[in-house]
Amino acid sequence: MLFYLTALFSGLLVVSNILGVKLFAVGEFMLPAAVIVYMATFLITDVVGEVYGKRNARRMVQAGFFTQLVVLLFIYLAIELPPAPAFTMQAEYEMILGGSFQVIAASLVSYMVSQHLDVSIFHRLKARHGKRRLWLRNNVSAGVTQLVDTVIFITIAFFGTVSFEAMVGMIAAQYAAKMVIVLFDTPIVYLLVRMARVREEGDAGYETRVQM
Repeated sequence: MLFYLTALFSGLLVVSNILGVKLFAVGEFMLPAAVIVYMATFLITDVVGEVYGKRNARRMVQAGFFTQLVVLLFIYLAIELPPAPAFTMQAEYEMILGGSFQVIAASLVSYMVSQHLDVSIFHRLKARHGKRRLWLRNNVSAGVTQLVDTVIFITIAFFGTVSFEAMVGMIAAQYAAKMVIVLFDTPIVYLLVRMARVREEGDAGYETRVQM
């Protein structure tokens, strides 16, 4: 199941970079459309760390970073291709897929820092509690890393373009939304961990029978 979780993780990262172009409103607050999808990547990181260990979780994070770089490269190559005369939406295509260097840099930096921090905090708590209190390490690691992720991303992405007060408001709104999602994702973490463990036990039993 590690293969499927890693594939899903990388896919969600790519999708979140595309969905993040759109903003939606919740009352007076504006949030990127990618917020739920991006949060799901941290859920998967915790599941992989819980079942497959810290080393595999870090490898998945690094694979996700490499995937983002490759996808960005091909997106920019596609943008630079000369458009056909019949294709009249080049400007819109560039706007949606291109993004700005500042936002892309913010996304990559915040991703690397927050994901590795998530793995570290999660496994420090696991070393203390063992397999018990999965809910605690899931929520604590997410709570800390989402604050770090949000502060880094907003600061780099909007530095010099909006006021300090506006950035603080954006950080507060995004962090609050992310923490609401974290509170609801704990049952999903338990479900995926159980599914992964059952799958691994089944695979181990199959390999034993084959060897015999």
